[in-house]
Amino acid sequence: MKSVLVIGLGRFGRHLAVRMQDMGNDVMIVDKDPEQVELMANRFTECSIGDCTREPVVASLGVENFDLCFVTTGEDFQSSLVITALLKRHGARRVISKTTQDIQEELLKQIGASEVIYPEREIAERVAVRYNSDNIFDFIPLTEDVAMYEINTPASWIGNTIVGVDVRKKHNVNIIAIKQGDSILATPGTGYVFQEGDHIMVMGKATDVFKLAGKSR
Repeated sequence: MKSVLVIGLGRFGRHLAVRMQDMGNDVMIVDKDPEQVELMANRFTECSIGDCTREPVVASLGVENFDLCFVTTGEDFQSSLVITALLKRHGARRVISKTTQDIQEELLKQIGASEVIYPEREIAERVAVRYNSDNIFDFIPLTEDVAMYEINTPASWIGNTIVGVDVRKKHNVNIIAIKQGDSILATPGTGYVFQEGDHIMVMGKATDVFKLAGKSR
């Protein structure tokens, strides 16, 4: 369980706060708009109305006590910059700031953001990968070159084992899980026999995975 501060209750901030709380974390929400805070007050016991571009407001939050501080005022970039800087000044351990442009990402990191999230870009990347191939169902980037993908099992693999199809040598990817409906078998052994309806979770470079997905049914 982590202690989490979410500053900014736009759509993204609200969804983030709710999801973090649902995952068992202690969440405090802050926004300068009383109506936004009131909308969420029945769900969060820790909530505050305040303009976090003002240093006394940030100082009053005890930001050094939070494991994660999210700045989700990405639509107002000037505010996002000021809040990020103030959080770092007052001892925030880890500041994650939302942005909407590449150049903003650079500036936020320069003033102390531990990480910068760019939801629109991340969603666009996942949608592009998902709909580029009928056989790719999900995509999680790990680095600029490597990602995890959920793809169909090639028809020729059904009834064969992982070691039998020689996945790593022939296709240059690693199988990290097998998904069958809602069930997931993590790190399957080399003797696992592929079954009809299996989806495979693979890790590798896009070029290799797309080539493999092209062999899927």
